[in-house]
This record gives sequence, C-alpha cells and structure tokens, in this order.
Amino acid sequence: MCSPPYTLKGVTLRNRIAMSPMTMYRSVDGRMDDFHLMYLGARAAGGFGLIFPEQVAIAPEGRTTPHCAGIYDDAQIEGHARVTSMIKNMGGVAGIQLGHTGRNGSELKPWVAGDLGRQLPPDHPEGWQVVGPSDLPYGFGKRPYPVHALTVEEIKAIHVRYAEAAVRALEAGYEWLEMHFAHGYLAASFYSPLANRRTDAYGGSKENRARFLIEAMDAVRAVWPEHLPLTFRLGADDYHPDGVRWEDSVEVVGWLVEHGADMADLSFGGNTDDMRDPFFGDVSAWVERGAQVRREIGVPVTVSWNLGVPQNADRAIREEKIDLVLLGRPALANPHWPVWAARELGHPAPFELVPEDWGWWLQNFRGHDPSIGWPAVPATPDGLDEVA
Repeated sequence: MCSPPYTLKGVTLRNRIAMSPMTMYRSVDGRMDDFHLMYLGARAAGGFGLIFPEQVAIAPEGRTTPHCAGIYDDAQIEGHARVTSMIKNMGGVAGIQLGHTGRNGSELKPWVAGDLGRQLPPDHPEGWQVVGPSDLPYGFGKRPYPVHALTVEEIKAIHVRYAEAAVRALEAGYEWLEMHFAHGYLAASFYSPLANRRTDAYGGSKENRARFLIEAMDAVRAVWPEHLPLTFRLGADDYHPDGVRWEDSVEVVGWLVEHGADMADLSFGGNTDDMRDPFFGDVSAWVERGAQVRREIGVPVTVSWNLGVPQNADRAIREEKIDLVLLGRPALANPHWPVWAARELGHPAPFELVPEDWGWWLQNFRGHDPSIGWPAVPATPDGLDEVA
C-alpha cells in the first residue's frame, strides 16, 4: 500500500496510513523522553504518514496510570517538541490525541494488575480520585473505588484544560489534533447512558449527553488554528442494549462536524465490560460503518480495528469507504508496515517511503533479493477478507 498523498485542511500526509495512539506506560511525570523519540521516530522513518503517540492527558488526573503521557504542564512541552521534530524530519506528520480517562484512571499497568484489580485507591501515593458524570464505578470489581460526580463548575474547568492543552500542543509542533471521546474515558462516559445518570443539562437526552463533547470541541476549536485538522474519536457503540447505539451516533457525528470537526474517527464506546456480540475478531470491522458516516454526513472518516492485512486496508481506501487507515498493533509489530504493505501490493518503488539515505542502499547493489530482509514474492490477495 503506497497511496497518493492526502490533504486535510492545510496539512498533506504522504499517504493514507496513520499510526493509531497506543498507550506505552513509559512516561515520568507525564513527560515524553528518549523512548518516545525512538519509538515514534521509527514509525515515521518506516513510512507512516500520520503518527500519534498515546492518548495525551489534559490533566494529571486525566491519565490512565501514573506512567502515562500528559500535556498539562509547560514543562512537558520540550519532550513533545523533540518527538514532533523527529517525526517531521523523517517525513511524517505528528498528531496528538487529547483526552481525560475519567473513572478509568488511577490504574496500575495492565500486565502488573493481573486479576488483583486494576485501580489504585485515591489515598495511594501514586493514585488519585477518579471522576465521571455520575458516581458509578466502571466494570466488575476491578475498579472498585468511588467516583466523584463532576459539578457543572468542574466540567467547565475541564473544558478550559482541553483548550490549554491544545495551545501547548501547537507550541510543541503538532499539526493534527484529535479529541478522544471513546473507550470508556471521560467524554465517552458522559455520552453513554451506562455511565451517565445525571438529571441536569449534561444528562438524560442524547442532546444533553453529547453536550460535554460539543463544549470540549468548541473550547479547542476556539484556540486551534483553522488551517490545521481538528478531528475526534467517537465511542459510537457500547454493544449493550442500554448503552450508546450506533444509530444515534451517526447524528452525533453530524453535530460535532457542525461545531468545527474536520474528520470522524469511529470506534467502540467501552463503557462496560458486559459487551454483547462485540466485533473484535471481525476483519475490517468498522469499515462499513465508516462508509455510512462518510456517505450520510459527508465528512472524511478514519477507522481502525483489524486492517493490518495490506490488501484489506488498500481495498477500504480504493473503494472510498474511508479516507485514512489507522493501525495500532500492526504499527507496534512492524515499524515499516507501510513499506511491507507496498511490497505486498506490488508497488514499483516501496523504498521511496523510507529516508533517502537508507532507501538508496535498499534499492541498489542487491545480491540475493530475499536476503534484503523483505519477502520477495507478494502475497496473493485471494480470500484475505477471511484473514484476521
């Protein structure tokens, strides 16, 4: 897969392949360091057009764990700026996903938690009081501590934090900003009836439950430059009869676009462990839903989930069902996924995606072709829709 450049607002990506935000649990005091420089720079060098770090917290209590990245303090800007500079130097565009984990915060690293429970108590030296739209804990015993229901004044203060984080992101050199409204985090919990039992202007009807999202979008739109893309990831389906329904979310996408969003990134709600018939094993799981939003709302769309087979990702783009392919685990598994995909799909010059110095070596003075380190024969596309 070596697609033509893609332009959104004043930003042009070299292709339609984006690295999805993946939490790495490597930050100290919310800062990015040499690990992030290496990890994200490698994906830019590997040919990804748009590269996101993990969800970046707008407040200390908006992190998932004490080891997650933030942009809530001016001292954190330097680490982000080093990363954005490296990504740009390697030919990519640096995007930032801003979010607040809400009641899913104050957690242990997942591989440490095991079956013992995921959450640190509020009085733990590294823990904090988690917040949400209502005082409902998440999950089945693994996040057992009380949730503080936010007041209206506290909601307004969080929206200010979104705007302040966006200003820092701009100073750090990010050229693409995504709002994280999915995966059970704070905005997603406001939108979902499974987490939101409020009776004021932020609860009850779909319009009220979407208010937190719209006001957050407004706060960032007011400070983020018009020529740079502003997008959102929406938790568009809770896969639960009492939660967010896909049919409602199509309309909510339209509301967010009316408030200045330039692209919709569609994903699951994540507001309960009790999901009914989730999609996680389905190939190209969100592509058809993305196509529906693209068609009905008329907004560019990106999706992730099970697009790591190049032929499937390529088909989604060529059939104009989505505008960008988001890859998370495939990007972790192979920092040169775009180069591999280009070779699999028979592109005549796949090594044009890597920096010109080592691209030159890879294209010249070959001996035994397979020994260069890449498969010599493209995989057959037949039947790949059945490959997970």
